[in-house]
Amino acid sequence: MIIYRDLISHDEMFSDIYKIREVADGLCLEVEGKMVSRTEGNIDDSLIGGNASAEGPEGEGTESTVITGVDIVMNHHLQETSFTKEAYKKYIKDYMKSIKGKLEEQRPERVKPFMTGAAEQIKHILANFKNYQVNTYLKYLDQRIIVLTEGIKLVT
Repeated sequence: MIIYRDLISHDEMFSDIYKIREVADGLCLEVEGKMVSRTEGNIDDSLIGGNASAEGPEGEGTESTVITGVDIVMNHHLQETSFTKEAYKKYIKDYMKSIKGKLEEQRPERVKPFMTGAAEQIKHILANFKNYQVNTYLKYLDQRIIVLTEGIKLVT
């Protein structure tokens, strides 16, 4: 299994269990997710020592909830944020500086092609920003790693 990690934080972003496609000459990856529905909160009492026949009428106990969303977003516990286009511009400017710094350290030959290609991708994202859902990992609510969802494609 291949696990893809963020270059800055080294946190797991996704793995090769999803359909992955390189775009922009390998600069970006599109990860295809699926809409799924899951039942949460429904605990079988027998798993925790309960005996429904001895404990009263049915219908008592935990309530279940059906949650629908993109599997990648749900599997990685991403949280939708209220990023505006202006906030995203500020975020991506700072993030690109961090990426550029890492590339200068590790792969200096990639800096120029990356910065050129990234500028084109960011321009495309900003032009279509209204089509994206902006997500982040729960642990980064103050210092975000942003993941964009477009339809059922997860764009990182």
